[in-house]
Amino acid sequence: MIEPRTYTLAVRRLQLNIVEWGDPKAPPLILQHGGRDHARNWDWVANAFAASHRVIAPDLRGHGDSEWSSDGGYEMLDYLDDFAGIVAALDLPPCPMIGHSLGANIVTRFVGLYPDRATRLVNIEGLGDSPEAAARRAAADPIEALRKWITRRADVTARTPRDFPDRAALASRLREADHRLDEATLDHLATHAARANADGSVRPKHDPALGPTSPIDISQATKERLWAAIACPVLLVYGAESWASNPAVDGRAGHFRDVRVELLEGAGHWVHHDRRDAFIALVRAFLA
Repeated sequence: MIEPRTYTLAVRRLQLNIVEWGDPKAPPLILQHGGRDHARNWDWVANAFAASHRVIAPDLRGHGDSEWSSDGGYEMLDYLDDFAGIVAALDLPPCPMIGHSLGANIVTRFVGLYPDRATRLVNIEGLGDSPEAAARRAAADPIEALRKWITRRADVTARTPRDFPDRAALASRLREADHRLDEATLDHLATHAARANADGSVRPKHDPALGPTSPIDISQATKERLWAAIACPVLLVYGAESWASNPAVDGRAGHFRDVRVELLEGAGHWVHHDRRDAFIALVRAFLA
């Protein structure tokens, strides 16, 4: 595979790592990874498009080789603000954007806020709560939810990074999240997910404080307004074996102006790994 170039950008007082493939003068294509992941999980997708695009994959704050937030702040609005800062700092023209999970949620909100910034949007399982989960959240006691969040946040910000005996042990842990991953993919993901310690053990790069998002977020109605504001064509990609709710069935797809939902058999939440060739072909046709 093509080795990418990397650099950092100072965004919102943090140094955020940016990974790029392809000709810097080519049309840009942004790839945004999901939670507890890293930019190098896009290597296969990036290589598929590097001949025609300047492929740009940021590491989220607290992930990969980006800086950790000093106060453990990892709210959706923080991520969204960072993403807006990256797009502004790179002075990118309107371009296609692809996101997975948390990253897809971030990118989708951004495109809803700034519809003129994207020419195509690919969202891999990143619309957030299903209607049923959103209803449960709305019905919960907000005061009790805040108490639980403060308690959990105190716990996670006190955590120290967990070491694994070696890279193989970390790869085994990754397999627990997705049993469909082959050995080469697991080794690649583990290699870029951790740093080696002097004793041969490895330590994941992501901040152990990642996790408990605040119960205070934009409302479901506001999310739906953002979805409806997106002007470019949207491709929603879901795995048939994923836990995620299918937006073509639960009604969420109906809030977009120009949308298509693709359900890939034999795939879980990490569709771009589980059905890599099919996903790349799907995206290539969508961007054409």
